[in-house]
Amino acid sequence: MKFIKHISIILILLASSITSAQVKFEAKVSKNKLGVNERLRVDFEMNQDGDHFNPPDFSNFMVVGGPNQSVSNSWINGVRSYTKTYSYFLAPKKQGNFMLDQATITIDGETYKTSPLKIEVTSAVDIPKDPNDPDYLASENIHLVAEISKTDPYLNEAITVVYKLYVSPNTGVDNWQETDSPRYNDFWSQNIDMKNQKVQTGIYDGQDYRFLVLRKTVLYPQKTGKLNIEPLSLDISVQVPTNRRDIFGRQLMAQAHRTVSAGNKTINVKPLPEIGKPADFSGAVGDFKFNVSMSKTELKASESLQAKVEVSGNGNLKLIKLPKISLPSSLEVYEPEHSENVQTNLDGMQGTVSDTYTVVPQFKGNYPIPSISFSYFDLKTETYKRLSSNEMVIDVLEGPQNIGNASTNVIANNSKQPVVLNSNQFAFIKTKSNFTSITPSYFFQTKLFWSALLLPFLAIPLAFVIRKKKADRDADVFGNRIRTADKLAKKYLRHAKKALGKKEAFYIALEKALHNYLKAKLHIESSDFSKDIIKNLLVERKVEAQTISDFISILESCELARYTPITIVTMQQDYDKAAKTISLIDKQAS
Repeated sequence: MKFIKHISIILILLASSITSAQVKFEAKVSKNKLGVNERLRVDFEMNQDGDHFNPPDFSNFMVVGGPNQSVSNSWINGVRSYTKTYSYFLAPKKQGNFMLDQATITIDGETYKTSPLKIEVTSAVDIPKDPNDPDYLASENIHLVAEISKTDPYLNEAITVVYKLYVSPNTGVDNWQETDSPRYNDFWSQNIDMKNQKVQTGIYDGQDYRFLVLRKTVLYPQKTGKLNIEPLSLDISVQVPTNRRDIFGRQLMAQAHRTVSAGNKTINVKPLPEIGKPADFSGAVGDFKFNVSMSKTELKASESLQAKVEVSGNGNLKLIKLPKISLPSSLEVYEPEHSENVQTNLDGMQGTVSDTYTVVPQFKGNYPIPSISFSYFDLKTETYKRLSSNEMVIDVLEGPQNIGNASTNVIANNSKQPVVLNSNQFAFIKTKSNFTSITPSYFFQTKLFWSALLLPFLAIPLAFVIRKKKADRDADVFGNRIRTADKLAKKYLRHAKKALGKKEAFYIALEKALHNYLKAKLHIESSDFSKDIIKNLLVERKVEAQTISDFISILESCELARYTPITIVTMQQDYDKAAKTISLIDKQAS
């Protein structure tokens, strides 16, 4: 009986060891049904460590967070409990029923797979107003707005769309990325350069907010009727305040992801009035000036001149068609060279467009240039206006006579005419030359020769002076130490500036910069770094109390930054404060 009892105990222990060694790899979701405006958390959990983890293809979802990895390892009554988890945060792209495919991992040479999961995405749901929910706080404190200058423009009238991101004062934004960019299908569009934008303060929905202008776009509608302006959508990483506080009494922040959209906008484009529309109207809308000019009006046959047709002002300059110039048929006219000098700002296009014709007369005579006109729709008066050029005469003073007297035959000519050669066609070629004798020259005894000969002897005293100064500098051990520390401080400050937005790297670099600066300025070693010693040394150097307080507060910020959430705005403030404080200590320390 004892033998049977021992055998039973051994079998039970073997069964328990086999059970404990069984591998588990499964997928868990925070919810199987959610709204299109909600977030889904997916955890891939295993009880043994593995390699080559491959998540499923989240084709119907957008990954807004993750993968985040966590490990739990504990011993309870001599039994080891191990859990490793890969977590993803997903945002659905559309409504429908979707399958989360299998994830795979390799454990002890074997490949394990999770079971597929069915997810139902419904229409948008009301987000519960929970003041402790980071997602709700993010939805209340982050807003993307599209401001349109005019919702009922005329065809080809400029309107502007300005996208502003509003953030409440107690909320931080780490970064964002565009998830959906607008396409202006029925518009001529141009984005305005947005470099060096600064955070501004303003009012949104009656509350004080900070805002940043993300994009400015100028649009010229090319169709009439109701036109749709597609939304701009952003995925934003947000830090919102919670009701918890750290050991220093400061409010802790919680991380959340928020997708914001400016929403669809519709404008109603009015057609240009038919009453009073000129027959030669080519679609110009705005406020313009019109000018036709000649580079010269008196010349000889076979010489050339430039005739310029120019429109300037404010309007759809890049979209208009310039009128053709009318010239007598006996003039040789080449295809015009089109030129644009146009800038685009919030008022639309401004500048000048022109066509420049090259004209070559072949016969002597007077060639009248008739007036041409340009018509446009004036937005201020909402009427059509016509601008006309002055009549001009081209006087060809010398050249062969045209037997057919074509010089007085004024016919609009927009095609290239054959060039008729005359006896003076190549009169510009020189027929006389001025030759000069060339005598041989030698390098010996020239100024360059003597300079090259004497320069090494003159450089010897200079080399002695430079060498002596270098020897003195190398002997100055204390000064070299200060210079090295100063270089390191500047180096780490540069590193800190490059790491803005990356909390750990930024504050490590900033703390190193401060330490190296103190080594150089106060002649202390790293082992002597304590706030009291630093404070006493700065007081001895007659540094002002406020400057000392600022320096100590920066050191404290570097120490606490590892345990508290920090926004990029706070990092920028700490960097500016450090640079300013170092500069003040340099000026004040004796």
